[in-house]
Amino acid sequence: MTVQPLNILVLHGPNLNLLGQREPGVYGSTTLSEINCLLAEAALNLHAKVFPVQSNHEGVLVDAIHEALGKHQGILINAGAYTHTSVALRDAIAAVNIPTVEVHLSNIYRREEFRHHSYIAPVVIGQISGFGVQSYILGLQALVHHLNS
Repeated sequence: MTVQPLNILVLHGPNLNLLGQREPGVYGSTTLSEINCLLAEAALNLHAKVFPVQSNHEGVLVDAIHEALGKHQGILINAGAYTHTSVALRDAIAAVNIPTVEVHLSNIYRREEFRHHSYIAPVVIGQISGFGVQSYILGLQALVHHLNS
């Protein structure tokens, strides 16, 4: 019997398409394309496949979460600024009830006060922030471990 790889939806929120050029002191110099490649490599080792989606539009991200039902076993999300503003993303994650891990490149708790609150955190299985690109890899590893246990 062949075990199918886990399908993981990876959501990147607003402005993450500018990684590598946007505030490298905060977000590093790695591009979004490079992050997606690193995630694909890491997923292979975890017997998983990643399906990245980036959008600057909240509704596109909500639609992707809804469409994950029946297609993806887990969601890895860096909602960017929507972390701190989007009840819609929070409600979509809660509605589909797919195990989700929230990740951030920077430590949101060491930044501006408004970034200290995440609407998403209460409906995800965990949150990883502050480790740069490694936050994504750690988040993927934690999500796959959760799904396999």
